[in-house]
Amino acid sequence: MVQPNQDSRPYRRGVGLVVINTTGEVFAGQRGDSARSAWQMPQGGIDPGETPLQAAYRELEEETGIVPALVDVVAETGEWLRYDLPLDLSRRAWGGKYRGQEQLWFAAQYLGGDEDITIATAVPEFVSWRWAPADDLARGIIPFKRALYRAVFSEFAAYLKGDPRGTK
Repeated sequence: MVQPNQDSRPYRRGVGLVVINTTGEVFAGQRGDSARSAWQMPQGGIDPGETPLQAAYRELEEETGIVPALVDVVAETGEWLRYDLPLDLSRRAWGGKYRGQEQLWFAAQYLGGDEDITIATAVPEFVSWRWAPADDLARGIIPFKRALYRAVFSEFAAYLKGDPRGTK
């Protein structure tokens, strides 16, 4: 059996967004596919010709209905962060081409109201959504993404304290 860290397949490039409200909680969406019990933040792949930031804005709008004008991107992770899929899942996801994802994450201060969030998009990703403390989301995320979420939240810790400039 191949262990995830011995897998020679590449990582799929993607982005993720930590959308933070005025109280320091983050947007969490409940997936609508086979991982229905999983809650996650908006994320997705980078299309050919897109920059990571362009992909982040596109994914945010596609998954949450939040338009770019309603967020202020205040930070990005200093490096690409990776996670490996469990081997059985990696053989099915993305046609079995990738072992997992490497993602650049952005912290975005949310400027809108709850009424501006519309998960009933053209191709719905989420069936429900909520604002959640980062620690709660990290504890409840699917186990193979847990270390990545903790790394992201650690890097953006100042912003998660309700400080839109990250200076606390």
